Amino acid sequence: MTLGDPGRPPQVVFACRANGGRSVASRLLTEHYARGRVVALSAGTEPGEQVHPEVAHVLTSLGLDTSAERPTLLTAEMIAASDLAITQGCGENCPYVPGARYRDWPLDDPKGQEDAAVRRIIADIDTRVRDLIRELVPDLLLPPSVFATPPEA
Repeated sequence: MTLGDPGRPPQVVFACRANGGRSVASRLLTEHYARGRVVALSAGTEPGEQVHPEVAHVLTSLGLDTSAERPTLLTAEMIAASDLAITQGCGENCPYVPGARYRDWPLDDPKGQEDAAVRRIIADIDTRVRDLIRELVPDLLLPPSVFATPPEA
């Protein structure tokens, strides 16, 4: 898949409902692995007040900082400005932009889940993000997965 203009990294918007779990994890993992070679945004169709605490806990244990994350409303303009929109459970509420590229990642909602379930969901996102970056930036040597090292206690 060829995305973006020459000289500009591809931009991906990750969209879920509350922008407090799946899309935040996707954005942070993309930024971690792509190291500036992919621009990652996250937003929600019904943004909540904060990142879900159980998601923030797992992401922090993996070495990812959630302190600057604030749920943001998904807009048609965000999608139009992005090379790819990845939907994650926002369903029919996601704005449709003619000509935009969409991809759906069916993922469980981590909100209110036990630690093991949240880790499983984020591990699934980790695999998907790493595959996406390989597709978008095939010449980038990815660092090891954040799941390759033992979690913090």
